[in-house]
Amino acid sequence: MLRTALCDLLGIDVPIILAPFGPWDEVRLAAAVSNAGALGSVGTAVRSVDELRSQWERLRELTDRPFAINHTGRPFNEEAFEATLEFRPAAISFHMGIPRDLIARAHDRGILWIQTVGDAASAEAAVDAGADVLIAQGWEAGGNAGWVSTLVLVPIVVDIAGDIPVVAAGGIGDGRGIAAAFALGAQGVSLGTRFLATTEMDIAPAWKERIVQADALDAVKVPHSELVMPPFNLPQIGLPFAPRALRTPLIEQLEQSPESIDPATIAPRLLEAVRAGRGEDLLPFTGQSAGLVHDVLPAAEVIERLVSEAVAALQKAGRVIV
Repeated sequence: MLRTALCDLLGIDVPIILAPFGPWDEVRLAAAVSNAGALGSVGTAVRSVDELRSQWERLRELTDRPFAINHTGRPFNEEAFEATLEFRPAAISFHMGIPRDLIARAHDRGILWIQTVGDAASAEAAVDAGADVLIAQGWEAGGNAGWVSTLVLVPIVVDIAGDIPVVAAGGIGDGRGIAAAFALGAQGVSLGTRFLATTEMDIAPAWKERIVQADALDAVKVPHSELVMPPFNLPQIGLPFAPRALRTPLIEQLEQSPESIDPATIAPRLLEAVRAGRGEDLLPFTGQSAGLVHDVLPAAEVIERLVSEAVAALQKAGRVIV
């Protein structure tokens, strides 16, 4: 079994966090992850407060274990955040902005704050603002991610964080990646792409199949994403996070002829698709770890496999010490 101080802080059994998937409905997946001893997460982006409350109540019916509710600065919704405070999850996770005032409000309600960072400056700001956990998310990650590789970023953030637990994210798709994260000083990992390819995740089967069939190079940074995605409405530190997804005709168009994109037409179409659990033909957010995902499994089986692989990798690595 793997156990670190992160487990004690979050009240979980294994140091694995499910990445939040923005507006996609991941309630069943989050419950399965939490019930398997890890930390489930749900996103809030572009959902109404009534929709979110309904999701959270469903989640509480499916698990009595800790979970996190995610918010972002693309865009930040004050009404949804206040509803989250009232609901009092174990933790709030946040990325694309480091809002000191929101962290203080969460702490006033006894809620832990998990802050995603993508460079040294944002890590320093998060520590100064009082974050309880830092997720060092490398540029390999799917969805909105930064520009520094995980292998470089994690030890940078560990050195800055001091006693604050650091979680590694980006490019981790099996237990060997978890073992590597521990070697870099992380106390846990956050995985997204591996959990997209699970039976409980409510996205189109075609998206899951594309992940299974994908090579790492098929997951590309999306150029000119501001033309089709919601705007940032909180201050950003350094280069703003940018999405990574599997190639589609829309991504090719954004890359080759962004001037041909009509945001007034494409943005509502994308929003409608993702709210319905689709979007695999537009922006199927996926990280480079897709190259390590070869099957669609129940979440509990994924976690069991990740832990056993990590233990085996750590034991193997230990044998090089003489």
